Amino acid sequence: MLEIERAEGVYLYDVDGKKYLDLISGISVSNTGHRHPHVVNAIENQLKKYLHLMVYGEYVESPQVQFAKLLAENLPPALNSVYFTNSGAEATEGAMKLAKRVTGRSEIISFHHSYHGSTQGALSVMGDETFRNAFRPLLPMTRLVHYNRESELAFITEETAAVIAEPVQAEAGVIVPDKNYLQAMRKRCHQTGTLLILDECQTGLGRTGTLWCFEQFDVVPDVLLLAKSLGGGMPLGAFIASHEMMQTLSHHPALGHITTFGGHPVSCAAGKAAMEVLFHGNLIQSVELKKKRFAEGLHHPQIRSFHSAGLLMAIEFADEAFNKKVIDGCISRGVIADWFLFAPHCLRMAPPLIISEEEIRHACSVILQAIDAA
Repeated sequence: MLEIERAEGVYLYDVDGKKYLDLISGISVSNTGHRHPHVVNAIENQLKKYLHLMVYGEYVESPQVQFAKLLAENLPPALNSVYFTNSGAEATEGAMKLAKRVTGRSEIISFHHSYHGSTQGALSVMGDETFRNAFRPLLPMTRLVHYNRESELAFITEETAAVIAEPVQAEAGVIVPDKNYLQAMRKRCHQTGTLLILDECQTGLGRTGTLWCFEQFDVVPDVLLLAKSLGGGMPLGAFIASHEMMQTLSHHPALGHITTFGGHPVSCAAGKAAMEVLFHGNLIQSVELKKKRFAEGLHHPQIRSFHSAGLLMAIEFADEAFNKKVIDGCISRGVIADWFLFAPHCLRMAPPLIISEEEIRHACSVILQAIDAA
C-alpha cells in the first residue's frame, strides 16, 4: 500500500519522495493529468465565490449551467439535457428511472462482464455473479445477455425499457465490439421502442481517441452516462438525454429524481476546465499515436494479447497470479499499473492523456523488466 503525499501531471510522489509514473489515472479519472494548472485555477476561483447552495432549481449555479452548455454543444442535438450527479453509479440509477418513466416498462437488459456501479440498482445490471450474489434480492426484471453476440439482441422486445451497455467493455479487459454489432443494437432498440443507454464513464472525454467513444461506431444513444474524468479529478457524474425525456422526471412527482450534491459548483468548474484542456491541448488527437507507441513497445513471449481502445489498454497474461507479480514488479520499479474486475489476468493501463512518448518508452521498459522478473 502506497501513501501518496502529492500528485502532479503523470506522477505520484509518496511520503518518502519516491516518484511513480501513473498508468491508471485513478481508474480513467485524471485524463488531463493530476492537478492540471487550468483545473486548479478554476477550482480556486470557484472557492472564492461559493460552495454548496441548493440544486433543486431555486438558484442558478453558473458553473453547472456553463458546463452543461459546453457538454451539449459537443454532443448530438438529441443529447441536450444534462442531469449532474455525484458519480457514475448515480448516473446509472437516474438513467434507469428515466427509462422506466419514458417507456412505462420495467425490463432492463445488460451484458455479462459489464460494470455500471455498485449501488443496488446498478448492481442489478452488473454482469458478474461474484459481485452480485451476496446482496440479493436485487431488482427484478433484469436480464443479462452476451456482449457482441448479435443473435442475442432478439431478447430486446416491446417489454424492454432500456438496454444499458458500454461501447467498449472496460472491466472485461477492454473488449471492443464489432462496429455493426452496436449499430444492430441501436436498430433493435429503435424497432422495439427501447431506450439505448451507453455508459461512457470510462471511455468518454477523449480516452479512446474521440471525444465520445460512440462516435467511432456511428450510433447515438438515447441516454449517455458520464463520470470519472468528467470532474477533472473532482467527484462528478451525469446522465444526458433529450429535454423532452428529462421533463418526465419533473412531474408526478414533481421531484422525480433529486440529489443534494449532484453537480456541485466546484466539481462543475473543475470539469469544465478539464474539458477545455482537452480541446486546447491537442490531447485527443494524440491518443492513437500514443496507443501505437505502447503497442510497439510491449512485445514479450509472456504477453498473450494486447487489447486497446485508444489509451484504455489491457495486457493479457496466462493467469491472475502471474499478472499480480507483474503489477507488483511495476510498482516496485516506480510505475503504477492495475488489473480489471472481470479480467484479473489482464494488466490495466489508462494513463493521463498528457503522457509523453518518452514516458511511454520508460513505462514499456519497466513493464518488460517486471515480466522478466515474474
